[in-house]
Amino acid sequence: MIYDVIIIGGGASGLLCAITAAQRGRRVLVLDSSNKVGKKILMSGGGRCNFTNLNIEPDCFLSNNPHFCKSALSRYTQFDFINLVEKHEIPYEERSHGQLFCKGSAKEILAMLLKECEQAGVQIRKHCEISSVISSEEGNKTNTNFKLESNLGEFESQSLVVATGGLSIPKMGATNFSYKIAKQFNISVLPTRAGLVPFTFSDNYKEIFERLSGVSQEVILKTANKQFHENILFTHRGLSGPAALQLSSYWNTGNSILINLFPNDDLALLLNKTKKENPKLLLRNLFTQKLAKKLVKELEDLFWSDWRNNYIADIPDKVLNEIAENLTAWQLKPSGTEGYRTAEVTIGGIDTNSLSSKTMESKSQAGLFFIGEAVDVTGHLGGYNFQWAWSSGYVSGLVV
Repeated sequence: MIYDVIIIGGGASGLLCAITAAQRGRRVLVLDSSNKVGKKILMSGGGRCNFTNLNIEPDCFLSNNPHFCKSALSRYTQFDFINLVEKHEIPYEERSHGQLFCKGSAKEILAMLLKECEQAGVQIRKHCEISSVISSEEGNKTNTNFKLESNLGEFESQSLVVATGGLSIPKMGATNFSYKIAKQFNISVLPTRAGLVPFTFSDNYKEIFERLSGVSQEVILKTANKQFHENILFTHRGLSGPAALQLSSYWNTGNSILINLFPNDDLALLLNKTKKENPKLLLRNLFTQKLAKKLVKELEDLFWSDWRNNYIADIPDKVLNEIAENLTAWQLKPSGTEGYRTAEVTIGGIDTNSLSSKTMESKSQAGLFFIGEAVDVTGHLGGYNFQWAWSSGYVSGLVV
């Protein structure tokens, strides 16, 4: 029950750390509380696992310390993980915005990681509930730094890696374990909130979005300081889809968001041109060339109900300009988000100022490491968070 390295959490970062450490000859044990390791890997990307992105850049990550992620990301890049995927002959494909997905199943990525673990001699124990983690006394006979008590017995190790993730998707087993361990060792934990999560509404827009549920539309969605040009998806609770998920990570409660429904057009210019070239056209017939019919009907009720049956030639320029403004800067105020229940990531967590950016080791507690989603580094949608898991797992695995 004595190991060189114990890793708590058998997710993406924990498994990559285990492989890296074991390949160095370290005796490694992975402990996981669930009945199956890598559950988030299996469910990711609609079961196809969006395992990384070709365009990994530090500015695609949120953190109180935006420079923290640079070292790990540069030492284990997206191309390093791609090489591992290719070594195992797993077919993959590139989708929009540089996202890489398995052509087959996410099961192939998990199987690859477990095969690497097996070949390197990593031991994995599941159904393990840890009741306490204590730092061993100096000068102890076994030369270990940590003692863990669990339902499977006592374990000791020189190095301890906490890779239990954040609070997102509790039905997958997410807990606050990593934060509890950090606080136990006086390591700062920053406030957390749900990220990459759908917006919800409680005003009259809730009913409108319920009627629009299932409609997808390419837009530019923005807050005061960030914007994304991707699709939104109207739901019975509010707004989802890539643009909404991305923006949620930058949105704060009480703030408004703006939707540009014509991201590829100068709408005022288009209306002016149409008025001259096709004066007998109704606005709804013009807009349904670009937008879903159900969406146009709701917009008509909101923004030009008094002119719904007027030809564009009969609508004053001032009114057309107002309509253009409303459709390219449609202001909404979400009441909140769907929270951790459906969030893909947790923003905040272990304060990066408490960790080494090169190794993920605690600056105050020798031998204690935090990696993956537990740390205050959150990527954009599209494989970025997996890459952070691989990179942080690798750099810690080199030194544990």
